[in-house]
Amino acid sequence: MSETRIDHDRLFKELLSTFFEEFLLLFFPHVYEQVDFRHVTFLSEEVFTDVAVGEKHRVDLLVETKLKGEDGLIIVHIEHQSYTQPAFPERMFLYLSRLFQKYRRRILPIAIFSYDAIRDEPSSFTIQFPFLTVVDFRFLTVELRKLPWREYIRRDNPVAAALLSKMGYNESERVVVKKEFLRMLVRLELDEAKQRLLFGFFETYLRLSEQEELELRNEVNEMETKEAKKVMDLIVSYEQRGMEKGIEKGMEKGMEKGIEKGRMDVAKRMLEKGYDVPTICELTGLPVEAVEKLKE
Repeated sequence: MSETRIDHDRLFKELLSTFFEEFLLLFFPHVYEQVDFRHVTFLSEEVFTDVAVGEKHRVDLLVETKLKGEDGLIIVHIEHQSYTQPAFPERMFLYLSRLFQKYRRRILPIAIFSYDAIRDEPSSFTIQFPFLTVVDFRFLTVELRKLPWREYIRRDNPVAAALLSKMGYNESERVVVKKEFLRMLVRLELDEAKQRLLFGFFETYLRLSEQEELELRNEVNEMETKEAKKVMDLIVSYEQRGMEKGIEKGMEKGMEKGIEKGRMDVAKRMLEKGYDVPTICELTGLPVEAVEKLKE
């Protein structure tokens, strides 16, 4: 059975637009110190067509803001990359060129790499001759898989909590990573909507098996009593939500099956009364094949 396709860009866009300030504080404190967060506007989605290859590219996140002590606006462009692409620096340069052409403002480009491979991603694009460098374009980068996750668990930052699921842990650490994520979630004391966002993001990328969930509970039980209770309450609340969703889906499927059975029963009675197949299909909405099968 094929896996459900994950919309990585949508997930990252939702996380970073909700916690834009926290993202800059976590990874680029020198930028964070300069930005005036009283002026933050999320710009509409930009779509660029690459005529050469006939592809459309959608810019992930554009944020209009100001620097402290300055009147002019700047734009922060954050691009998420979930797969390796040799020409990615060139694409970042093309985005910068087209965004500058439209907005005529200073643009700060940032790239986040979330794929599982560990590699050295370039952070520049150049066009040069032996006698002249025409373009020397640079952008900021975050390579999640290279980050040592344990260095981020004491930072009470919601972006750090969510991105633990994409950092450099090994398979034997999966249970501990989730435990530390839950501890961070408890300390953050976020409202329910933001808590759901972080939990959903984390679970998309790091979902434990049933055996691992049992190990997690055992580890939580060994924690300090007060903290253990809060973490366990969090686990139970999300399990209950999952069960409720499962029940809702089950009820929906049950209703669908009931409706389908009702249609089949009506079709049988119509056949017995001598109605022709096209009429039965028109009145019940059943396909011809299903009605023909009832005649056998």
